[in-house]
Amino acid sequence: MIMRLKSFIVCAALMLAVSCSPFEDYEGGYPNTPTGNFEALWHIMDTRYCYFTVKKQQLGVDWDEVHVRYRQSVSDDMSSYNLFEVLAAMLDELQDGHVNLYGPYDISRNYKWQTDSLENFSEKVQRLYLGDDYKLITSGYKYTILPDNTGYLYISSFSNRISASQLDAILSYFTLCNGIIIDIRGNGGGYVDVAELIAGRFTNEKVLVGYNSYKTGDGHDDFSKPAPRYVVPPADHIRWQKPVALLTNRGCYSAANDFTLMMKSMPRSRQFGDRTGGGGGLPASSELPCGWSVRFSSGPSYDKAMNEIETGIEPDVKVFMTDNDTQSDPIIEAAREWISSMLVNP
Repeated sequence: MIMRLKSFIVCAALMLAVSCSPFEDYEGGYPNTPTGNFEALWHIMDTRYCYFTVKKQQLGVDWDEVHVRYRQSVSDDMSSYNLFEVLAAMLDELQDGHVNLYGPYDISRNYKWQTDSLENFSEKVQRLYLGDDYKLITSGYKYTILPDNTGYLYISSFSNRISASQLDAILSYFTLCNGIIIDIRGNGGGYVDVAELIAGRFTNEKVLVGYNSYKTGDGHDDFSKPAPRYVVPPADHIRWQKPVALLTNRGCYSAANDFTLMMKSMPRSRQFGDRTGGGGGLPASSELPCGWSVRFSSGPSYDKAMNEIETGIEPDVKVFMTDNDTQSDPIIEAAREWISSMLVNP
């Protein structure tokens, strides 16, 4: 998903000189005019976006009403800049971090899944735990052993690849620890297969973690039968057998949301902190008549109980960090306390 974003950024840069200059009519029959581009975008979303029912229930979004309201702001003599602003505002009604419009001036985006909540994370406080001699394997993976013999692994992003041998090295380093804390607070996502690769180290057998569906028609609720998702452990690599605590906040999105979903089904695993930011939809993309690209959630994901995960995954233990927590992290401390309790009551 991150790599797709990078490719779209490059495309957006190449379109700087293109704007909404004349093109052939869009394959859906919409002309390359401001009105045509507006109607094309609304139609693409209307027939291919997967979370209209969720957004109507939670946000009151009526996509037909949105069409009527924003159409009043579009005229064929408006500038392409103003058109982009109107289209971006229309998409923003969905409050979906996987919905983006890639134009010559900007990439529209929505971060309300993160910015409307407490951060529940402090790099300054985290440094008190990591120290100065923490281990580092590839970008975004920091780890150390805390004084109470708890392993601590911080993964800031899943956009950086990690090999099976590197995972073996981390888990080997933690061999004598009582348990592991995996901290993914602020992790905005990346490669889902990387998240799955890591999650597979915490089970000895194939585990059902949830379900995926796909659009099968133009209707808002036209979906395929949910297909099961499994995590399979590696055959010839180290697997962790002791407690593992996962730390999350609202900054955990997309692949980090998926990782949380997977870890919730792992034996001897518990989630601490705040609800994740969500981002459960499978991203897809399309193009407007003028060449601008739009990304959107095309297929919903569910947990094992068929609850949608678009709006986030609730922790097993809710813990919050305030501005007064300058010398210790209550979320890390809660995880350490649980791991210690597992030594007495496994």
